[in-house]
Amino acid sequence: MRIISGKYKGRHFEIPRNFKARPTTDFAKENLFNILLNYVDFEECDALDLFSGTGSISLELLSRGCSTVTSVEMDQQHFTHLKKIVATLGESGWRIIRDDAFKFIKRCTASYDIIFADPPYALKGLPEIPGLVMSSNMLKPDGIFIFEHGKDNDFSNHPCFFRHIAYGSVNFSFFRHTAEEQNDDIESSPATDDTL
Repeated sequence: MRIISGKYKGRHFEIPRNFKARPTTDFAKENLFNILLNYVDFEECDALDLFSGTGSISLELLSRGCSTVTSVEMDQQHFTHLKKIVATLGESGWRIIRDDAFKFIKRCTASYDIIFADPPYALKGLPEIPGLVMSSNMLKPDGIFIFEHGKDNDFSNHPCFFRHIAYGSVNFSFFRHTAEEQNDDIESSPATDDTL
């Protein structure tokens, strides 16, 4: 697993062969973060990485300057692996939580500038996640939620959806608070669908 950019650019972290998690491909990850530069200033951001798995996205967020990153991971093996990386880097702003992501969403009292979620594509309840996140108070008013999912899911009818991109089998849907909450923001940033 390689860090694409930022202070840890070029660093590699070994992933155990028996891991169930599949890291987002370097190609998809690099393009995703290039797009995010148009929407967020990573420095001073508070970020949440749900279903953090290998920690690839969490590390990229930290590397690019996020003040805090909270990673939520249920699997004990993955959680232990993430804790080892935290100890190696000595990152005081990286918090690892072992929890079920659905339960975490329901009881979370913090709010974030960036929320990323990459659940297993076959996860039961996956289609509910955007609704759960966007109806909570987890995302700050000007924040952005990025949801990675398989090609069989379509969230374009969700009222907070504004963009979709695909890199092969990797799909990202983007959400933010509705136009009414953001003074007719839809007129300036219409929904788009990009496939590469």
